[in-house]
Amino acid sequence: MSTIVVARKKQQVCIAAETLTSVGDTKLSAKYDAYPDKIQLCGDTYLGIVGSAAHSLVVEDIFKEAEFKYDFSSREGIFQTFVKLHSILKEKYFLVPSSKNQDDDPYETSHIDAVIANHHGIFAVYSLRDSNEFHRFWAVGSGADYALGAMHAIYDSAESAEEVAKAGVMAGVEFDNASSLPITFKTIELKNR
Repeated sequence: MSTIVVARKKQQVCIAAETLTSVGDTKLSAKYDAYPDKIQLCGDTYLGIVGSAAHSLVVEDIFKEAEFKYDFSSREGIFQTFVKLHSILKEKYFLVPSSKNQDDDPYETSHIDAVIANHHGIFAVYSLRDSNEFHRFWAVGSGADYALGAMHAIYDSAESAEEVAKAGVMAGVEFDNASSLPITFKTIELKNR
């Protein structure tokens, strides 16, 4: 699936991702993929999306439309953005909102988990559109557990958000069979609140 992380330290935020794409049982590494970067730029916000590889193209297409208004400045803004996004995913892009746990899910799923980094902070949004803001770090994807452990272990001694984020992705690459080198990352300065 992937390892994508966000970290925040010393007035900086960093988003980092590995670059392996899987098509069924076939691995598509950065060596062969013309577009291996899992980090997308939307205005002044970076998004790292896990799940179907199609999500990146669809979300990129939606966010470049002038009439789609989005807000990544807060947990609430992200929630509202993904509520609007869900309707568009169903109507224009034919999203199948069911899931394996359809009877257990209280809402339709968008099948998108993502981390978000911008000058407001670091966030995550999940398939039921629930969103969170974080003070230190977070991770999504199949390598997330490894990444969270590595970032926890290094956070206090790390010099920068970039160092924390890279450690997280490297742990995912080391232990998750759906993650591979190289990694990409983007670092930005936080705005004073």
